[in-house]
Amino acid sequence: MRRFTLPAVGVLGVAALALTGCQSTAGEPAAADPNAPITIATIPVGEDPTAENPVDVFAELLEEATGRDVEITDVPDYLSVVEAIRADHVDIGIMSGFPSALAVNTGEVDALVAFQGDDAPVSTCVVLDDSPIREVEDLAGKTVAFADQASSSGYFMPVYMLHEAGLERDADYEAIFAGGHEGSFAALAQGQVDAACTAVMLTQLGKPMFPFEDGEWRAVGESPAMPIAGAVLGRQSLDAETRTVIQDGIAEVFSPENAERLGAYGSFAAAPQTVDPKAEEFAGFAEIAAVAGVELKDLK
Repeated sequence: MRRFTLPAVGVLGVAALALTGCQSTAGEPAAADPNAPITIATIPVGEDPTAENPVDVFAELLEEATGRDVEITDVPDYLSVVEAIRADHVDIGIMSGFPSALAVNTGEVDALVAFQGDDAPVSTCVVLDDSPIREVEDLAGKTVAFADQASSSGYFMPVYMLHEAGLERDADYEAIFAGGHEGSFAALAQGQVDAACTAVMLTQLGKPMFPFEDGEWRAVGESPAMPIAGAVLGRQSLDAETRTVIQDGIAEVFSPENAERLGAYGSFAAAPQTVDPKAEEFAGFAEIAAVAGVELKDLK
């Protein structure tokens, strides 16, 4: 396994993806090279130096499953993952539901595998235990921290949860973007915000992914479930053999026996998988994305 770091590939807002959505220059897939490494773009996952990094575990398991070397390119955010795939810099990336939906709807990346969601709520908003906030409606007039605008569990789903409670961003509460879940937790701990909205899964994982001890925090509200929890996205120029090798490798890697080692990726290990999901399967995100101020149709 080899690892690289790619700086931000440009300021990639949703509008930027929309503008590039019809400018593909990819030709026909090249012939298969059975010795070629599989290249992956990832955002940082797991910061505990005493624990296995989920990205490294994933790469190790994928090497074992496919018999190919794996090269990891670290990028700063989900949108950089999309651009790296779209521009043929890497073969694949793993993303949560909403970034996957936005990426698929550019028409320039393929969903190789989708991890189906379950009926469990995706997100909640966390407050300190001594907070007077008890219900979602109590967030009216408060300051709420979100991870970033491309995060399923840290933005799209909790924003929709607040919307369902009658609270609209910037009108009924102040929203700040902390640059990630860890930033949201830090802002809450330092008293800079009244609540931090995040993934239910992170609150269940505990330290180091979730920094608060029992008795220091409370969960307020639950978002709906997501039809697709995440996806493995691939460049459209992948040759058929490599595409199949990756899909078979993903099925082997994301199996229940690997869930614990995969850490933050562990929830995907228990999820049913769909190979070559159709773009229509991501359409259920449209209403929630519109509430968050993003229209999927604008990205075609």
